[in-house]
Amino acid sequence: MRPTHRYRSVLALVLCVALLAGSGMLLVPAGTPEANFVEYRMPGPQDAPIAIAAAVDGTIWFTMDHTDAIGRIRAAQLELLPISGPNIEPTGLGVGQDGSAWFTDMAGRAVARVTPSGGVSRFTIDTPIVRLGRLAMAPDGSAWFAEPTRSSITRLKDGEFTRYQVETSSGVPYGVAVSPDGTVWATLQDGNQLLRISPEGAVKNLEMPRPSTLPTDIAAGADESVWFIQFRANRIGRWRNGKFDDFEVAKERVGLSGLAVAPDGAVWFGMLRRSSLGRLRGGELKVFKLPRETARPYTIAIDPAGNVWYADITGYVGMLQARHTRQ
Repeated sequence: MRPTHRYRSVLALVLCVALLAGSGMLLVPAGTPEANFVEYRMPGPQDAPIAIAAAVDGTIWFTMDHTDAIGRIRAAQLELLPISGPNIEPTGLGVGQDGSAWFTDMAGRAVARVTPSGGVSRFTIDTPIVRLGRLAMAPDGSAWFAEPTRSSITRLKDGEFTRYQVETSSGVPYGVAVSPDGTVWATLQDGNQLLRISPEGAVKNLEMPRPSTLPTDIAAGADESVWFIQFRANRIGRWRNGKFDDFEVAKERVGLSGLAVAPDGAVWFGMLRRSSLGRLRGGELKVFKLPRETARPYTIAIDPAGNVWYADITGYVGMLQARHTRQ
């Protein structure tokens, strides 16, 4: 991966395993455990879904590596919308209240916006080289994203960029989440820290008690909890009420990737090396095996109906239906 060798260690693990095929929607036959899932196969042999996000109307947006399009699933139909340029590791994606999708566009040195009607606009970043991590939308409509090039967490609002600098000793910024009250959270990978930016703009670093965990994805819950992946430790961490907790997922490396918090407080994540989704609820872990042994679920989103969606870099976007998420 281009940004740094540590940044590379997480993303290259998942981007190099794609073995892609076919097109259309895959419905797994009823009567099997896999019938809990609906999957959409990408049309191109190199289409690799990367980031995924749900709109308030239930539309599912996703970015794809190696293509000049962004994807969406609306009314059970897969659509690819042209974006006038190639995607390179489009790891950041969020959806605004108006249904527009915002995503990181490293090839275009920009953050891009796609409206529901397919209109594309780009906001160019003022550096000759651009390295970008995750992206999240705030309640006020601003887009926040990790910008390792400038060691910052950056806000894009009304066409203007505002950078909140990270000390280089604190590590490379990667994951970004925004709480309902507008507080912004980020992971600093090498520094083993969380970064908090208050709605007033005050910045604070939080040192994790467990050393060298390589924090990656992060998500905010409705109860003021903040959840994050500890990639090297195979654990899901939580910051709440001023203290850290964590929950072990497995002894061995399972390749934790992607994180989303459901309205019921359940935390969902991908398990790349197990071809599975994981759910942490009430301190208990449950694993949901995906229909294919080659599946690599890289990112997670939860739609308003409670369905759990995943972007599978081997060429699929899939959904665990809401009625099965409560098992």
